[in-house]
Amino acid sequence: MKGYWIVKANTVDAAKQSVYAPLASIAVKKFGGKYLVRGGQNVTKEGIDFERNVVIEFDSYQLAQDAYKSEEYTYAKSILGDDKDRVLTIVEGAE
Repeated sequence: MKGYWIVKANTVDAAKQSVYAPLASIAVKKFGGKYLVRGGQNVTKEGIDFERNVVIEFDSYQLAQDAYKSEEYTYAKSILGDDKDRVLTIVEGAE
């Protein structure tokens, strides 16, 4: 089964976010992740509104978890520190 990162985020510190994003992409690419959604127009119909939505597909649920736990992504997250307002969920695909 494929695995997905589903991320909903608001920018808290734009300078840190601009450093974090390319570093996070390194981890995503290392584990074969593919960005399906990366920002773009959106409208929240129910629940809490976030300004940015990201969906990343991995070839397996395990690879999605491994990417999140990787040294590369741990380093990227450290750039943001506590300056983040987001939800990141790893989910298993339906097929």
